[in-house]
Amino acid sequence: MAFSLTINGQRHTVDVDSDTPLLWVIRDEVGLKGTKFGCGAGLCGACTVHVNGQPARSCSTPVASVDGASVTTIEGLSKDGQLHPLQQAWIDQGVPQCGYCQSGQIMTAAHLLNNNPSPSRQDIVTAMTGNLCRCGTYSRIVAAVEAVAGSVGHYQPAGEDA
Repeated sequence: MAFSLTINGQRHTVDVDSDTPLLWVIRDEVGLKGTKFGCGAGLCGACTVHVNGQPARSCSTPVASVDGASVTTIEGLSKDGQLHPLQQAWIDQGVPQCGYCQSGQIMTAAHLLNNNPSPSRQDIVTAMTGNLCRCGTYSRIVAAVEAVAGSVGHYQPAGEDA
């Protein structure tokens, strides 16, 4: 069955089963490898992307449910060749160890800052709670979000409608 999605501002039509997880469409059909498979049940957050501006666990989101939607992945978060401020903060704060969960962590943090540009530490901790980091870099994740908080205003990733 054919489904049409806009991923990072580019229109894609894919011919897959309706229950194919969005994660596999992004990775295998479109070829974007930044979004990771973690648990396959939507529990760890490694696969988080934005669907119509809202965070979604792509491993448990059937492609049929997002037909016609706008999807932003970690690759689409940067704009005009510049890293998103969160991506730069992740580097500056030395957040990743293995790096596996980081795209989902950044996508969750980006959604938080788009909706609350100046979150408190508790707001950050609460928003990030659903994303697991096996390396335990939670304090650096919070520090990176705090470093960007209040400075980005409303940041519109490539491909997301205002």
